[in-house]
Amino acid sequence: DGSQTAFLDGNQPDRLCKPMVDHITARGGQVLTGKPISSIEVNPDDNTVQCLKLADGSIVEADMYVSAMPVDIIKRLVPKSWSSIPYFRQLSELEGIPVINLQIWFDQKLTSADGLCFSRSPLLSVYADMSTCCEEYASETASMLELVFAPATEAVGADRNWIAASDDEIIDATMLELQRLFPTEIGPNAPNGGAQITKSSVVRVPRSVYATTPGRNKFRPSQESPISNFVMAGDFALQKYLGSMEGAVLSGKLAAEVICDKATGRSTDGVRDVHVTIGNGEEKAPVGVRGNFPIAFGGGQQGAGQNSSHP
Repeated sequence: DGSQTAFLDGNQPDRLCKPMVDHITARGGQVLTGKPISSIEVNPDDNTVQCLKLADGSIVEADMYVSAMPVDIIKRLVPKSWSSIPYFRQLSELEGIPVINLQIWFDQKLTSADGLCFSRSPLLSVYADMSTCCEEYASETASMLELVFAPATEAVGADRNWIAASDDEIIDATMLELQRLFPTEIGPNAPNGGAQITKSSVVRVPRSVYATTPGRNKFRPSQESPISNFVMAGDFALQKYLGSMEGAVLSGKLAAEVICDKATGRSTDGVRDVHVTIGNGEEKAPVGVRGNFPIAFGGGQQGAGQNSSHP
């Protein structure tokens, strides 16, 4: 009773994103997709955002600008005149880690996982049986496990670079772990050989949530920034959760509060003090983001090497 987990009753694009898009467009707003950002242009007199320049050459002008990009992406787009400011320099202390998301469909219903489970496996950090937790995948006769395969590279504690491994290698390693976790339902020791895979998918995310190594929390920026018309959202920005969907939602709410307070003339909580170890630095031109695939902006890809695709 003390631990409850809520799941969307379907996929995120339909059940989370589409209602927000409908809400915005019904009120005269516009949502642009497939329009990657090329640069943040600033006003030379006061360093405020002048406009956003998109990869197709078009520009977007607004009263307020909110970044909800992953930390590794916003770091590549910080304008030169901002790069020496401690608020933005502290972002160099935050770095996304690689993870792999798996979906495995089985021909039988598993009974060992009835909610979100944090695993004792060295490869599988968390998993859930979506046939039990999510209406879209509900089934009384077959299971669909959704799993986070992490750590995924040697740099964060894995025994090899799993991001570069083939889908078959990743699924085979996962099944060995599941055999150990659920010996009565999966593997050769289970009755009739146990549950068998009917299909699977592997999505690699080379830069996911920021690494929660000791001491990182003090470098998380406040939603309010020293740039009067620029607000920082994203799960890495300061809020009570670590990098997660919950953290991203709360960070977005806090960013919206900053905008509302400024629009109505209310006082804000102000810009969080930057840790004393971060001072002013030299200006650096932004590296920019290369490519227009989701992976270039912190998303995931299916396949590896020349066989990669983008979900």
